[in-house]
Amino acid sequence: MKQSMRIVVAFVFIAIVTINISFCKGSSSVGCLQSESLALLRFKQDLIDPANRLFSWTSGHGDCCAWSGIVCDNLTGHVLELSLRTPPEKEVVSPAEDDARERSKLHGKINPSLLDLKHLRSLDLSDNNFKGVEIPRFLGSMQNLRYLNLSLNSFQGMIPPQLGNLSNLQYLGLGGSLDVKSLWWLSRLSLLKHLDLVGVDLSNSSDWLQVIHTLPSLVMLKLSYCMLHHFPPQPVTNFSSLASLDLSENYFEGPIPDALQNFTSIRHLDLSVNDFNSSMPNWLYRLRNLEELFLSNNRLQGSMDGLGNLSSIKALDLSENHFEGGMPESFGRLCNLRSMSLEAVILDQEISQVLNIFSECVAKVLEYLNLGFTQLFGPLTNQLGRFKNLKLLYLHFNSISGPIPRSLGQLSTLKALYLLYNQFNGTFSEIHFNNLTRLMRLEVSGNSLMFKFPPQWVPPFKLQLLGLGSCHLGPNFPSWLRSQRSLVYLDISNSSIFDTIPQYLFKFPLTFLNLSHNKFYGKIPNLIQSTQVDILDLNSNNLSGPLPQIPKNMYILDLSNNTFLGSMFAQLCTEMNESKSLMEILILNKNFLSGELPDCWMNWKHLKVLNLENNRFTGTLPPSIGSLTSLQSLNLRKNNFVGQVPSSLQNCTKLVKLDLGENEFVGSVPAWMGERFSRIEILILRSNKFQGLLPREFCHLTSLQILDLAYNNLSGNIPRCISNFSAMMRKSEVDDDIEYYANVEFGSPYMEDALLVNKGEMAEYNTILKFVRMIDLSKNNFSGGVPMGVTDLSTLQSLNLSHNSLTGRIPENIGAMSSLESIDFSGNQLSGEIPQSISKLTFLSVLNLSNNKLSGRIPSSTQIQTFSASSFTGNELCGPPLSNNCTVSIPTAGDQNRGEKEGNEDGVDWFYVSMAPGFVVGFWSFIGSLFFNRRWRCMYFQFLSSLQDKLGSVVRKCY
Repeated sequence: MKQSMRIVVAFVFIAIVTINISFCKGSSSVGCLQSESLALLRFKQDLIDPANRLFSWTSGHGDCCAWSGIVCDNLTGHVLELSLRTPPEKEVVSPAEDDARERSKLHGKINPSLLDLKHLRSLDLSDNNFKGVEIPRFLGSMQNLRYLNLSLNSFQGMIPPQLGNLSNLQYLGLGGSLDVKSLWWLSRLSLLKHLDLVGVDLSNSSDWLQVIHTLPSLVMLKLSYCMLHHFPPQPVTNFSSLASLDLSENYFEGPIPDALQNFTSIRHLDLSVNDFNSSMPNWLYRLRNLEELFLSNNRLQGSMDGLGNLSSIKALDLSENHFEGGMPESFGRLCNLRSMSLEAVILDQEISQVLNIFSECVAKVLEYLNLGFTQLFGPLTNQLGRFKNLKLLYLHFNSISGPIPRSLGQLSTLKALYLLYNQFNGTFSEIHFNNLTRLMRLEVSGNSLMFKFPPQWVPPFKLQLLGLGSCHLGPNFPSWLRSQRSLVYLDISNSSIFDTIPQYLFKFPLTFLNLSHNKFYGKIPNLIQSTQVDILDLNSNNLSGPLPQIPKNMYILDLSNNTFLGSMFAQLCTEMNESKSLMEILILNKNFLSGELPDCWMNWKHLKVLNLENNRFTGTLPPSIGSLTSLQSLNLRKNNFVGQVPSSLQNCTKLVKLDLGENEFVGSVPAWMGERFSRIEILILRSNKFQGLLPREFCHLTSLQILDLAYNNLSGNIPRCISNFSAMMRKSEVDDDIEYYANVEFGSPYMEDALLVNKGEMAEYNTILKFVRMIDLSKNNFSGGVPMGVTDLSTLQSLNLSHNSLTGRIPENIGAMSSLESIDFSGNQLSGEIPQSISKLTFLSVLNLSNNKLSGRIPSSTQIQTFSASSFTGNELCGPPLSNNCTVSIPTAGDQNRGEKEGNEDGVDWFYVSMAPGFVVGFWSFIGSLFFNRRWRCMYFQFLSSLQDKLGSVVRKCY
């Protein structure tokens, strides 16, 4: 009996264990409830799922508990969790991968069928794209929710206050383009521990701190990018539980609020990207629990010394502030420090001194160190080897010199090393790298380093990013690069390589490849299979042959300054390119490309920059070039284009630069340029065959900084409304570079350049182009006067109106053009005197007024006297620097009869000869009349007496 009882008990025990194991594995026979399964399917119907992420959500799949993103209760089958967050992106992604991730995001509407999931505890719809959709009010009826995350979406409108009914909520994430006038409803969420309002506009919510003060359980608060301007003055005392506070990317200014000193349990504090401008408050050093402090991108000042008291600190970011005194010795006490950034804080110290500050306890645990842009100098010594756990080291853009120490090879945990743009020299060898098995990113561009490895050396690392620009790698292509099959970014520009481009390079997953400024020769390998390459820069090499086929997924291609030849037809018009190209910047200048431009530009609508300068193109511009509606820079200079500018070009309304110079364009300058190109800053049409009047519509070009119409056949008056060029009238507070950005992760923006004739010399401008203001209308047939309005262009630096048919006077107020450095009015018919105000032009270094009809004395000033006589010849001028001096003369009738004088062979001036007898006769005729006529004498003296009395009266009144 006992034996049978034992068997029964054992059987029951085994059955119970089996059932429990089955439940634990989620294979309960209960399964998903049909009502909840139907609710999920209705929810799916209103969603748009571009990447088919919800493919398992079908009635044919049976149990909804097995659907992606669903977690059920193993005993009851009720849906407990619904998580449809977009999967996080990888550490390194290409634009194509980033676009694919963006396209995979769910959008559409949120169906109220979620209310049928009555046991739902967790709802995560974060990082999707519900653009233009308001947060549904019915979510406030889902009473069992403990976790609600709607952040990283594009929800719009007001936050529904009904969310305050979710009394069990512990986590709330609502970040997005949302507005709120009051947060009073938050005060009912007494169990809330985590509150994320990143991106919510709280500028109209004055009660934000008062309401948050009522949440006793709050542990984490994120208010980044909430448009907050000031910290409310009321005391803060009820935040003893708060461990993490993020107030970054707001508009706080002044000192760091003293109210924060009451956050005694704070471990994470982020005040970065604000406008705090005080020294560090003393109370900050008493936050003994603080582990992470982020203060970057403010205007904090004073000493950093007190931060050495934060003994618990693990992460410290003080970058981009105005701290003084260098790195303090007290930082050597931060023995828990794992991460430190002082980027763009002026330290002005030797690198060896800085590294010595870190004591042994700091050096052993530090994993991330960023000292870029800190004005460090001196040699990097073997003390670097003490940082055994260092994973990321950034010393870029300093003046650190000397060779790279061999101790670098001891940093076996190093993943990223950025030493670019210092003054390192010497040799990199395998000794530096043999232990760096985890290295993924190496950037040492801009140094005089030589890489010297044995021919058969195979690196121990697998790099994703490699930058060796301006280092010495040549003359052969580095063979050790063949093993780096994980490279995403490669820059070996200006590295003295004289070789062909290896084919295997384009089989790597490269998104960025820069081989420019070398001596690569031969043809470019086939690019068609390189669909992952976003940026390819091969400029300034010796590459030849026809242009390669261009992959449609490429964003930037620079093949300039090579010897490519032939037509562009195959690249623009093949079947492969009938689909829309993603190309945004295409640079092909300084080659030998020829033929007519094909009429296939309608498939290149993303183009922002097209540079075909200095080639051998012929024919007219095709109409389809007007389909480039995203175009911002078009450079066709120095080709053999003919005909008129196509009217379709007026569709390119985003143009900032247009250079059609040195071609054979004919016809009138289109008036629509002035009407349609409202953004244009650089307009160059020089050395063509344009004729006719300069359209008055050009006066609408208020953004114009450079206008070059020289060497054409333009005629008529220069429009008076030239004073409307307002960009030449004021100095902008911030002169932004003229540059263009492509939709890529790597690579710097494309900076505009221009070939300009300034001060009589042609030169290429790039980095300083943003500062140039000039007008060149020389070598045309303009007539009439110099418009008076030109003197309003106070920031104009160069004005060239030479070799026209201008008449009249030089504007009297020309001295108001205080920025002028060059004036050329030569070869006209200007008359009158040179205005005295020209002496005020203190920056003037080039002046040419020769070959006009100017007269009179040259204004005397130190500035004007420095110019040579050639600046004034061919006029009727006198005075220095000309040799003919000016004589003072009184114009008389005799001047008008100068021809008679010149006909007198004796050279006697009878005017002066007759002056003496004339004086004698006139004098005695007057005196004799008074002497012999008593009546006249009396009247004369009475007149004198009366005049005396009147003068006396005037004098008395004055006193």
